[in-house]
Amino acid sequence: MLKTVQRKGLKSTVLGAMLLLSAVSYGQDVGFSQFYANPLYLNPAFAGSAVAPRISLVYRGQWPGLVSAFTTVSASYDQYFPDLHGGLGFILLTDRQGHHGALSTSMFGGMYSFRFQVTKDIYVSAGLEASIVNMHLNFNDYLIFPDQIDARMGVSYATAATPPDKLSRWSADFHAGLLVSGRQWYAGLAAAHLTQPNQAFYSEDPVPMKFTIHGGGLINVAEESRRQSSLGLGTPVISPNIVYQFQQGFHYFNYGLYLDWMPFLVGVWYRHGIENPDAFIFQFGFQHDHFKVGYSYDVTVSKMANYTAGAHELTLGILLPVPEQKKKVKAIRCPSF
Repeated sequence: MLKTVQRKGLKSTVLGAMLLLSAVSYGQDVGFSQFYANPLYLNPAFAGSAVAPRISLVYRGQWPGLVSAFTTVSASYDQYFPDLHGGLGFILLTDRQGHHGALSTSMFGGMYSFRFQVTKDIYVSAGLEASIVNMHLNFNDYLIFPDQIDARMGVSYATAATPPDKLSRWSADFHAGLLVSGRQWYAGLAAAHLTQPNQAFYSEDPVPMKFTIHGGGLINVAEESRRQSSLGLGTPVISPNIVYQFQQGFHYFNYGLYLDWMPFLVGVWYRHGIENPDAFIFQFGFQHDHFKVGYSYDVTVSKMANYTAGAHELTLGILLPVPEQKKKVKAIRCPSF
């Protein structure tokens, strides 16, 4: 039994090391399942879109079935400022990959989104973000290479792999986005890594640019406005959505449908590549006054389904009171999660 457990552990560790090395050489951005619970990460043009001061906290645990799971934490704050005719936002993200976070990435970014009105109901926001990124490789303690493993004794040897000259590197990064919204619809375009900073530890390997196109709508099931019923529920709203992302030859299509029946929200998404399916995403959220809590689970349907155990994502959003304004500014309506 012990040998079986050891072999399973080593299998997961080696698999994790292979995935980690792939991430170092051909890194892709962190992907979240609750896109609109982390709006500043989706598109910097969302800065100030809620008008009120907004705090968004996200935890994602991806592939917990592996020893080398991926863990990501994101925190952001944004607010609309009338004197600036737009919103300011800040985002902090930390991502740990591999066993005990063999590769860790930290990012802090600030953004500004300029907002203007085109017609009575149509608004356009253009956002720009500048960020500082740190990548750290824990080479000696938590990376296990195939030449270190004995078939009977497990990890028994020193690796012949040579560590890079620097185990920590800093870089600047820039992102831009555009958001157009109407009374019952919204659409956006975002481009990340405009300057393509170097992400490699051994050689020059620029971060590939990432493009995101997203859009959706809000459909009232009933004709009346969102007044509360005798059960305390608001008017149900159905929201179809699509998010398409492209980065370094990888295409990700996300199709989602929400049912927002205040104070509850449920949603289901399907994510896939050009040829390969990836996951079904099931979401549940609760909203009350100025806060919301959401949970989602990714059910992996790709060839990794037997190893990864999917992904868990937990979100918390807080809306603070809107500061007094000379002219009332409308918040952009979009899904909560």
